[in-house]
Amino acid sequence: MGLNYLNLDQETRKFMTIELNIDIEQGKVYLSPRLNSIGKANYTNALKQSFLSGEDSSLSKQLRNGYLSETEQRKTKVGYTTAKVPITAPDTLAEGEFNRYYIRALCRRALDDSNFEIVVYRAKEVSDPRPSSKAKIGERFDPQQLIDDLRNNIGVDTSLGLPPGPNSGLSVQLKVKSQEVTA
Repeated sequence: MGLNYLNLDQETRKFMTIELNIDIEQGKVYLSPRLNSIGKANYTNALKQSFLSGEDSSLSKQLRNGYLSETEQRKTKVGYTTAKVPITAPDTLAEGEFNRYYIRALCRRALDDSNFEIVVYRAKEVSDPRPSSKAKIGERFDPQQLIDDLRNNIGVDTSLGLPPGPNSGLSVQLKVKSQEVTA
């Protein structure tokens, strides 16, 4: 089961697709080293299809159709070893990348409508949440800084720490800015 995207509507999907097209034009689409040749050839189309009418779970299902290598090289103290790619790899990749484009799309919406702000929430329950993830819930982010960070840091790590790594279960939502009343 994937993340619960609170603002996944047609407008968000449109911006997700626009952001993907920007990455395609700039050659910045993240291609996991776990993708095999079939996966590398078809991944961006699978992403686009999930943005138009699916979710991370439909992307994960597509990745399971022969898009990932069965084994990978891992570094050890004395060299390298061959290991099986984890069975959860399609879910991790799909959730991570779908969520990154979803966050970018919400940043675009918040930049277009100054009544909205970007706030972190738990989009998927996890059995043992990381303390760093728990600390981020309710945190507000500047949409321009966040979208720039996600555009410039493809893959897993971002300088702002959102999303905070694979399987964190965190995403963002659009919230109407609260009006402060002055006396």
